[in-house]
Amino acid sequence: MTECPKHAEGVEVNQVADGYVVYQPARDRVHYLNQTATIVLELCNGKNDTAKIASLLQSAYELPAMPLEEVMGCLSQLRAEGLIT
Repeated sequence: MTECPKHAEGVEVNQVADGYVVYQPARDRVHYLNQTATIVLELCNGKNDTAKIASLLQSAYELPAMPLEEVMGCLSQLRAEGLIT
């Protein structure tokens, strides 16, 4: 897992009480991200690969195992929605 995802160009990210609201002006779409998806999006800075993101989530939530499959699913969905590249 050497790919290091990063935020897509042109999206507007706004923090709300329970996560983020992300607006894509080019597609005129609004996305509501929960707290976990918000953390994953924040970690998509072009420097963290999938395994690193999963490891950081494991630490943040004090999980017994690294949530690699869940992170891969979240990244896939963020990519499909055009929020990361």
